[in-house]
Amino acid sequence: MTRVAQLGEAEPVSSARTAAGTRKYLYAVVAAGPERNFGASGLDEAPVHFIGKGRVAAVVSDIANGEIQPARRHLAAHQQVLRCLMQQTTPLPMSFGLVADSARAVQKILAENEEAFLSQLERVAGKVEMGLRVTWDVPNIFEYFINTHPELKATRDRFLGGYRPPTQEEKIELGRFFDRLLQEDRESYTEQVESALGPRCFEVKRNGCRGEREVMNLACLVGIRSRAEFEAAVLEAARLFDNSFAFDYNGPWAPHNFVEMDLAC
Repeated sequence: MTRVAQLGEAEPVSSARTAAGTRKYLYAVVAAGPERNFGASGLDEAPVHFIGKGRVAAVVSDIANGEIQPARRHLAAHQQVLRCLMQQTTPLPMSFGLVADSARAVQKILAENEEAFLSQLERVAGKVEMGLRVTWDVPNIFEYFINTHPELKATRDRFLGGYRPPTQEEKIELGRFFDRLLQEDRESYTEQVESALGPRCFEVKRNGCRGEREVMNLACLVGIRSRAEFEAAVLEAARLFDNSFAFDYNGPWAPHNFVEMDLAC
């Protein structure tokens, strides 16, 4: 994901206006071109406009406050702007909450990172991000592993099946064994799914799992015109698994997971 600590002047400014103008909330960077109207309003319904420099332009709106809270309405407005952009181009999405001190500060970022922006725009041109989340659809994940991994069951019975309570060390060892099997299964299953999706994706990125039940959380860079083939590949991959697994794909999104650069600022 695009990483920018702060887009602004060398000295922090707390007022809503600076010598160079109004603070700017940043949504994305696009290739420079004729002025376009994407029919979207930004945060607090402010009009969205472009600030260009060289061969790239930033998509921005004016903002009164320097710090934006991640309220649902703000997140929805940010995503709506990106969706409108995606109808006509492939944007480089900025992380939520980035505010520049002025139009001049935005132009400075564009100028100093022009080549990096152009390289990333070429990488994602004509593509969208699709997400795929696979989970274990079972009532109790530990009991499921007990029933599908005889070695875990034997360890559980050895530690917990006697007439004395298990020691803390035994509980820790059992937990570590379960976690190791969990990670091994995730790795194996993810490789199977990536093999099925690979021919339909330009890139696949693994994101961290958000809970024990999650098997994998993949971001897939897919051609705009290849979404049907991607969805068919997901169904093909799902047929490799039994009913203990649930497949959930989503998108299209702007390619957040495939824009990775440290910006000079």
